[in-house]
Amino acid sequence: MKNFSVSKDQKSRASVFELDGMPKLSQALPLALQHVVAMIVGCVTPAIIISGAAGLGNSDKVILIQASLVFAALSTFIMIFAPKIGSFRLGARLPVIMGVSFAYVPSMTAFCKSSGLSSIFGAQIVGGIVAVCVGLSIRKIRKFFPPLIAGTVVFTIGLSLYPTAIKYMAGGETSADYGSAKNWIIAIFTLTVVTVLNHYAKGFVKLASILIGMIAGYIVAAFAGMVNLSPVAAAGFFAAPTALHFSVSFEPASCIAIGLLFAVNSIQAIGDFSATTSGGLNRQPTDAELKGGITAYGISNIIGAFFGCLPTASYSQNVGIVTTTKVVNRKTLGLSALIILIAGIFPKFSALLITIPYCVLGGATVSVFASIAMTGMKLVMSEKMGFRNSSIVGLSAALGMGISEASSSLSQFPGWVTTIFGTSPVVIATLVAVFLNITLPKEQEP
Repeated sequence: MKNFSVSKDQKSRASVFELDGMPKLSQALPLALQHVVAMIVGCVTPAIIISGAAGLGNSDKVILIQASLVFAALSTFIMIFAPKIGSFRLGARLPVIMGVSFAYVPSMTAFCKSSGLSSIFGAQIVGGIVAVCVGLSIRKIRKFFPPLIAGTVVFTIGLSLYPTAIKYMAGGETSADYGSAKNWIIAIFTLTVVTVLNHYAKGFVKLASILIGMIAGYIVAAFAGMVNLSPVAAAGFFAAPTALHFSVSFEPASCIAIGLLFAVNSIQAIGDFSATTSGGLNRQPTDAELKGGITAYGISNIIGAFFGCLPTASYSQNVGIVTTTKVVNRKTLGLSALIILIAGIFPKFSALLITIPYCVLGGATVSVFASIAMTGMKLVMSEKMGFRNSSIVGLSAALGMGISEASSSLSQFPGWVTTIFGTSPVVIATLVAVFLNITLPKEQEP
């Protein structure tokens, strides 16, 4: 008799191009690492920025980064494998990677300075509830957030992040050598490496351009005496996030502003889900997938807030990998989440990340912020840009950026007005865009 064990094993192995099934580890691992490399810098950078704005010590910075990685992994697990709760499936069961989102950074930076880090986590809980409500009623409210509105908001987010990148390239506002030639030289070197790899490299190296640029900048900064490894020595080997290490408080202004962002980001998630299914599965997402995915996004953020994880969202760069490679296997992306989880439970890894000099971080991330702005512009340009739509985008971005840059213009109003509308351009841009889209007459077709 012939031995059919090999053929049976081959039959039991799924292709990485199939949604379900278990592929070979030798095929899945490099593809999983590809997703990790694409998201990990973006996932931890918001925590580094917010910890700096909040004035946290090294140990708290490590905890904030750990929580970002651990809950990015757990959120991804929920989104990919979608556990059933009765007849409802929590999650989209689609190949989507979750991570801490830059969309909230401008608002979080403002509120953690004025109200403390606890106000961010309180607002995140409220925002998570908003996202759940959006998910459960997605078909009814989707019409209020077409690509024009989502694109305007994303574009404004990108613009508002530019000053943060420039300040980091100069060394960070609080540093003694802020604006020094040494900071700028290393920042520009880092940015140059990222840009060259982005445009001339191929495959894995191109995908890892930001990570490689950051490593190159880090090495140069170390030779320049700008790296202090004492936080790594002080950090433990293993730890898991603990509940309420950072307290939770509910400030009305931050709850309104961040809650509004959650509503917009929930609609934005439709774009990521649609790109994933159309590019990787040749179909549009079902109502059940959208409902489960957005609801899971809200619930995971509510839970994450209690454990010190900043707001998460679906990662467009990983969606791009799925649509480019056509690798949609859920277990392959689940392996990515497992690697992220392992990285998150080792404090020494998180401690190493906080030793990155600000000039290196700024040089590496300025291209990320530029990409965010251009992603918004692409969404905007997906619709016909007549006088009406141009007015919506232009006025929304102008009022949002203008008022936030000149927040003293609101000094005669009550303090809460300045807190909500004068600290982050995203809130005003969103409200103006939605209002104008509803009220301005539609242009007549020629």
